[in-house]
Amino acid sequence: MPYALITGASKGIGKAIAEELAKRNYDLLLIARSGDLLQKTSEEIAVKFKVKVNFLSLDLSENTSANTVFEWCTQNNYQINILVNNAGYGLSGSFENYSIADNMNMMQLNMLTLVQLCQLFLPQLKQQPKSYILNIASSAAYQAVPGLSLYAATKVFVLNFTRGLKQELRTSSVSITCVCPGATDTDFSTRAQVPLKGLKAAEKVNMTTDSVAKIAIKGMFNSKAEVVAGFINKIAVLGAWLLPKTLLERVAMKIYQ
Repeated sequence: MPYALITGASKGIGKAIAEELAKRNYDLLLIARSGDLLQKTSEEIAVKFKVKVNFLSLDLSENTSANTVFEWCTQNNYQINILVNNAGYGLSGSFENYSIADNMNMMQLNMLTLVQLCQLFLPQLKQQPKSYILNIASSAAYQAVPGLSLYAATKVFVLNFTRGLKQELRTSSVSITCVCPGATDTDFSTRAQVPLKGLKAAEKVNMTTDSVAKIAIKGMFNSKAEVVAGFINKIAVLGAWLLPKTLLERVAMKIYQ
């Protein structure tokens, strides 16, 4: 039976998506850099949901990581029919406060590894009677976000890449969906070093990882091109379309810088 492969699966939205697919009796291939936590997550899911779970500890921000994942699957004869590109992170604050290496690392993980995994696994996915790609972007994909400028730009890329690829694949057996969560109860803010104002703003609208995962998986199986998770985030996206861009950008800058 084909597997669902999920990146960034040791915690947060990735773990919740893994559990949601396990509930539907999908066997899983879980990828994340935190080896001990990934092993614990894999064992817990296998016991709880009675599915096969294999895992690979790997830093997906390395430029050879996608090839490593593909070779691991090939060597072990793992066939997949669901690819979930969830791994990613942000850097908050002024763009110039980070080194070129810091910014390239984030871009590699958020964009390039995602693209590489899609390209490597597409031939195999096309051989399945029905298969899916789920790319995780962000509600930040709908506007420029000073203080998260580069992160937001990477998510614009993910959203537009997904929508374009969906049209290219429309006559194939592969359906691709992009889900755009807003503030979610994960450790994103900690790694991104979001300032206190940003944390307080997020607390008011935080969604749980379980609720985001349910929305994401439902949208994927319904072959949606694009899904914004949660009513508040839908309103925010509408606002980003209706309101003056400069106003929104200034508000964001007060929150994130």
